Amino acid sequence: MSPTLRFTAALLQKAKGITAAIFDVDGVLTDGRIYLSERGEEFKAFNTLDGHGLKLLAQGGITPIVITGRDSPAVRRRVADLGIAHAVYGAHDKLAAATQLMRALNIAWPAMAAMGDDWPDLPLMTRAGFSCAPANAHAEVKAVAQHVSQWQGGFGAARECCDVLLSANGQYDALYAALLQAHPTTLDASSTHPGGRT
Repeated sequence: MSPTLRFTAALLQKAKGITAAIFDVDGVLTDGRIYLSERGEEFKAFNTLDGHGLKLLAQGGITPIVITGRDSPAVRRRVADLGIAHAVYGAHDKLAAATQLMRALNIAWPAMAAMGDDWPDLPLMTRAGFSCAPANAHAEVKAVAQHVSQWQGGFGAARECCDVLLSANGQYDALYAALLQAHPTTLDASSTHPGGRT
């Protein structure tokens, strides 16, 4: 079976050559809402599609990075669970945080992607070689983004960005094929299930 997801040639050209990608948390990896308990504990909801996309990004040779203006045990736990090695929490100046990380990783802006949803993300998005925004990002952010996802933050927007980056760099089809080769009977077209699906 071949992948069905496809993006325009113009979009893929913009995202070509990216080797690392910065993601905001609130409003990108979550829906932007913050839940607080009576004791001040912070709760956030993350999307498993986004999480798997970040893992696939790393498998495809593109380094995922998290830079967030807030800090909480929930975010740190999620980042650790996804195996993301490069993250900055409580970043009041995201550009300074990104510059320091990029220097350590020896990555220049043309090879960097950035995904954000609000004004603090603009300094990264206007410098990055490729920029994305969720469907419900602030108007000024969507105005500078090279790609606005059809999905909202926390509901698959980050996964779409990952899919674009992997497709543009020739890794999407390869990762999909590798999965099917590792499990050849999972999507067997000869299945007796209606429509050939298992």
